[in-house]
Parts: sequence; C-alpha cells; structure tokens
Amino acid sequence: MEKIREIALQVIDNEANSILGLKPLLTDDFEKVVELIYNSKGNVVVSGIGKSANIAQKIVATLNSTGTTAVFMHAADAIHGDLGIIRDEDIVVIVSKSGETPEIKVLIPLIKIRKNKLVAIVGNRASYLASQADYILDTTVPHEACPNNLAPTSSTTAQLVMGDALAVALLKMRGFTADDFAKFHPGGALGKRLYLTVGDLCIKNGVPKVRPTDIMTQAIIEISEKMLGAAAVIDEDRLVGIVTDGDLRRMLMRHPDIEAVRVNDIMTKSPTTIDKTAHVADALNIMQSKEISVLPVMEKGRYIGMIHIHDIIKEGII
Repeated sequence: MEKIREIALQVIDNEANSILGLKPLLTDDFEKVVELIYNSKGNVVVSGIGKSANIAQKIVATLNSTGTTAVFMHAADAIHGDLGIIRDEDIVVIVSKSGETPEIKVLIPLIKIRKNKLVAIVGNRASYLASQADYILDTTVPHEACPNNLAPTSSTTAQLVMGDALAVALLKMRGFTADDFAKFHPGGALGKRLYLTVGDLCIKNGVPKVRPTDIMTQAIIEISEKMLGAAAVIDEDRLVGIVTDGDLRRMLMRHPDIEAVRVNDIMTKSPTTIDKTAHVADALNIMQSKEISVLPVMEKGRYIGMIHIHDIIKEGII
C-alpha cells in the first residue's frame, strides 16, 4: 500500500510541477488571444484529436459557462464535413501536444484558406501547428506523469489549465458576475443558490398560523396538519410571534393541563423573518447562523407562509 501511495504522490508532484512550469512559457500571445476573443463577434471553435479532443471539449464547456460562446469541432470530423461549423468571424483554437498529428496537418491549411485566426494550445513550439498558428499558448511539459512518458497525463493537465486561464481572463474582462453564472447554471446547485427565491419554495407549503389566544390543542393540530414544525402567531393580520413543535414539547413538560395554556404564553415574540424576494441561500445562512429550521416569509410586511430547511435540502442546495 505504501508503494501505491508513493506512485500517487509522484503523479501529483509531476503534474503540479508541470502546471507551475507554464508560468515562464506565458508570453504576450496570451494577452493578445484574450483581447482577440473578447473583441470578436464570432464564436470560439476549439478542436483537437485523441485525449486533446477531450480537453478541447472541457475548454468549450468552461468558456460557455462563463460568458464566452464556444463550440467543439473534432479534428477528424472537420475534414469530413464538420468544417462547416466555422464561420468567417470565428476564432479557431487547436489543442495538441505534438502539433504533428495527421488530421491536424490536413485541417490547418483549410483553416488558413478561410482566413480565420488560428490559436495553438500546443506542447511543441517546433511543430507544424505552432509554425502555422497566429498565436501560440505553449503547454510544453518536461515529462508525462506516465512512467513510460507515453500516456497523456501531465500534458493534458497543462492544456486544461491553459484553457481555464483563458476562460477566467475572459470572465474578468466581461465583468461576469455571480448572477450571470446563475443564468447559465439554472439546474445546478450553484445556480439555485443564486436565483431560487424564498417565494419560489414557500408557495409549495401550507400557511400555518394561529392566534395568540388559541389553546394548545389548536396549535398542535395546526402545526401537525401543515407539517412544517411551526406556526406563525397572527394578531389582527400582524405577525406577533412564532410557536414551534419544540415550544410545544417544552410546554407539555412544564404544564400537564394544556387547556390552561394559550399560544401567547409560549410563543417567541418578534421572530426572525425573511422576505419572499430573498434568495434561498440567504434563508439558509440565517437558519444556520441562528440555529433554527424554519422562517416566516413576508411580503410587504404581511405574513404569507413558511420556509423550512428541508425545503432547501430537497433542492440539493446544501
């Protein structure tokens, strides 16, 4: 087991060193590529073959999710019809370690004929790809993490990091915000934290409420029926308190005769509330900081329902 762990540590060290080795390779071309893409009216078309094609797809996904429109074009498919993906104003990025694969050598002249700007994310500055590119993003690594120096490992990690650097630089230039991110990730937990509101969730629940003068039996029935573990205490349309199932349990321990106890005897006055327009993430933060599991929801100062921490958990936000 120790030897297995040593192998893993060697791979991590190798790839970490390969990434750090990109720093001195970064030239003015990186800035020029970022400005070129930022000012372009077209898409970024990213291509590659083999493992580099897998990295190209990841780069496309990252660009699209951070505000830069990109499409993937497999180098082999491009020379069999998919070249039609490229438009006149598009920028083509080819990802390759060697820069010498046959499919890429066939593809490059076709791109040059179309006069699209060509960016090479390449691990060999002496390659055909590098010689034909308008801009070079050098991802040369001294050695693969593979002991035979064959399987793409450190080289693909370097390509991935260069793609991430490109995407983040463009993100910064575009002033891409958390709200923008949410628009592109509406189905994920991160997006939900940013766009889902308290009102979106509380509308699915009942509206538990009691009056200050109600007896405990009425409060128990209301809390049980609405299944939110609490009920708002309403007096003349004003929220004056909250009573929870915890309050009821503590009351039963102190007062055997529950008919003699009224809601206003055990309620928490002036409870913490949240507006329906607040993000669910804000509700979660309040619940966690105050160690509570439910919040009355307000609209223009009027009580309209409850949100429970379980509602948030069901959305996969926690």
